[in-house]
Amino acid sequence: MTTTTHWFIRARLKTRQLLLLVALAEEGNIHRAAQVLNMTQPAASKLLKDLEDVLEVPLFERLPRGMRPTWYGETMIRHARVALGSLNQAHDELQALKAGSYGQVNVGAITSPALALLPPAVAAVKREQPNLRVSLEIETSPVLLERLEQGKLDILVARLSEEHDKSQLRYQALTEELVCAVVRPGHPLLGTAGLALRDVVNASWIVPPAGSVLRHRFERMFQEDGLAPPINTVETAALLFITRMLQQSDMLAVLAADVARYYAAHGIVALLPLEMPCHMDNFGLITRTDRLLSPAAKVMLRALQAASLPVYNRKLVLAD
Repeated sequence: MTTTTHWFIRARLKTRQLLLLVALAEEGNIHRAAQVLNMTQPAASKLLKDLEDVLEVPLFERLPRGMRPTWYGETMIRHARVALGSLNQAHDELQALKAGSYGQVNVGAITSPALALLPPAVAAVKREQPNLRVSLEIETSPVLLERLEQGKLDILVARLSEEHDKSQLRYQALTEELVCAVVRPGHPLLGTAGLALRDVVNASWIVPPAGSVLRHRFERMFQEDGLAPPINTVETAALLFITRMLQQSDMLAVLAADVARYYAAHGIVALLPLEMPCHMDNFGLITRTDRLLSPAAKVMLRALQAASLPVYNRKLVLAD
């Protein structure tokens, strides 16, 4: 049987070297970095030189008034942050287990699955492990993917676009995101038969911010129907403002269908009988392939996979 000796074992990489890389990146000065780590400047300089000698590349440029990471340094700093973050998470998990808890899982989701998929999945997790702590962030996919890379989130329910680096991501598609138009209950257009885009092109719309995928597809939908996109618009993604504005006006808004149905079920908005063929791309479950999931994260991932069948009619392979 053969064994693989990792370079960092051969190099006797020290945790203090990782801490020094991060401190140098934040302080930009080896004297201040040494102070932060409560060591002498000569000791810090030796730690850095030993690491550069092992890697055979310069990690920092020595400048008259400080230090600046090279491209090699930027790479090592990024991985040092991830490694230190993982060690911190390991400590937190151990402390939670000692205290009788089952640990913590950090989940990120875009709005639609946060309303449709997360509640039944979280409920299942809490039934199985009442002491497991669940933290949920609701954000856009780019923000969530950045936090996943930083190690701040364990699992995402989000979408991947073409520009995302997928080399270290595991993705299980769930469903595409349909959209619809909503208005206040009692809106005059609710009684209009055969409503079409030409009937609402001159209406006052609440639309997603410029530059967003949904905004682009919303405008293209009108153009493909031979119409100029609406110009009487308010741009925002803030749901609290959107729902309040609709209640106080005859404006229309474009929302993800799951979100619209949720608010409609509570009598806050009404679904406009208007065909909206500007759906969004698929979203799905996203985890990192280069990091092992904690026991808590595995429980949550299995719950999300199991809940996907009744919510989206999508059967996924359950996590080991």
